[in-house]
Amino acid sequence: MYDSTERPTHTATEDKPEKQITNLILVVRADPIICGHSTEARNLAEAAIAKGFHSVHIVSYPLDILAESELPLKALDTISPYSKGIHVHRPEPIGDYKVLDGRLGYAVSGQLVDLLHDLPGKTLLMDLYLVPHGQMVINAVHSFRELSSEPDVATIGEAVGSDITNVVTNALASGQVGAAQMVLSNYLDHDLPVAVSQFTKDMIVEAGVKVDAELGTDFASRLRERVEISFPAIDTEVYTAIENHPERVQSVLADRQLEQDDYVMFLSRIAPAKGVDDLIEAYRSSELYGIKQLVICGNGPMKEEVQKMAEAEPCIRVLDDVSDEEKGVLMHGSFAYCLPSKPRPEFIETFGIAVAEKMLAGGLGPVITTRTGGIPEASGGYCLEHEAGNVGELRECLNRAYFMTEEERRELSDHAREFALQFDRTAILENLIQRCLALSGI
Repeated sequence: MYDSTERPTHTATEDKPEKQITNLILVVRADPIICGHSTEARNLAEAAIAKGFHSVHIVSYPLDILAESELPLKALDTISPYSKGIHVHRPEPIGDYKVLDGRLGYAVSGQLVDLLHDLPGKTLLMDLYLVPHGQMVINAVHSFRELSSEPDVATIGEAVGSDITNVVTNALASGQVGAAQMVLSNYLDHDLPVAVSQFTKDMIVEAGVKVDAELGTDFASRLRERVEISFPAIDTEVYTAIENHPERVQSVLADRQLEQDDYVMFLSRIAPAKGVDDLIEAYRSSELYGIKQLVICGNGPMKEEVQKMAEAEPCIRVLDDVSDEEKGVLMHGSFAYCLPSKPRPEFIETFGIAVAEKMLAGGLGPVITTRTGGIPEASGGYCLEHEAGNVGELRECLNRAYFMTEEERRELSDHAREFALQFDRTAILENLIQRCLALSGI
């Protein structure tokens, strides 16, 4: 499997390992799932190895179960291996057909307990995407703390918004208020509950308000007081270094039959909430149509529909096999990068990791996006913005990019990169460590 192949570890920084925390365990929907939080978990794991952590573990799901799911997946051969010292665990479900549900939960929680018993020193245990990982983590930690004489573990629960609000909204709508209470209680059971953006925190607090109105609880005030903001961790260096290797840029583009600054790019899950249908419609009526290609990169529930939309258009291409190593190069070489995300009942963008990645990758191409959800916290406004779902305004942004001077494009690109440097994975991890040490007392 891809995660059993390890590349040589990069040179550690001169920082000494954190004297109070030596292990990191991450529970997440990891690769090959197409999800920004799988990338974030990889970045936190790599940052921990560079910092000198003794042991780093990612606990996720078996590949055969992912293959049977409806989640969009990357091809295994497009995924970069982890550095030496990062261990990926995919525990098999516990129990047989008589256990109707929770078999994976028992497997993951049991794996966590085993790791906590085996790892010497102090451990930071973090779950990304709270539902259902938060329950797995807290169940494991409660069990471990009951039996360990020195339960040196601190927990971080990272919520993206849709994980909590999905449960709360559906629970309240069906009258199953207890489920809403459980997910909020679980979140607050973590030593450090964090949200990926202020927008996300606001969503979660509002969910607390709704539960309080039903139960007379005080979730909203507790969430408002305790939840902190921790933006997703990005490997900024891998993106900012792209421009220093023009030969590699040209090679990657040539392999894809592309030329620098000659295509508009979309890269994300191909799903209704990402606005890819709006982009195709706007592109067809823009100044760019037929002059610059439209390259749609990704996978997801709308892929076949989008492929049918594009099959009669030689200037529109759909790439579903873009590797991790290609992604930043394609972003760098694009004439413009578009993420016309729009709010939908099933999903709302709570940060916009790909937006920040493109800003870091540089090049002359501006980001074209909306102010949906937490995207403004990722972009800082250093982009061309249009009203979500407004095809006419999206077309105007494409036209505006077409008529921008090279100087205007370079200035916007430079400001965008400077803003996005704050999302560096090393700084994000260090901030989480320091907050957790201050709060948990381990």
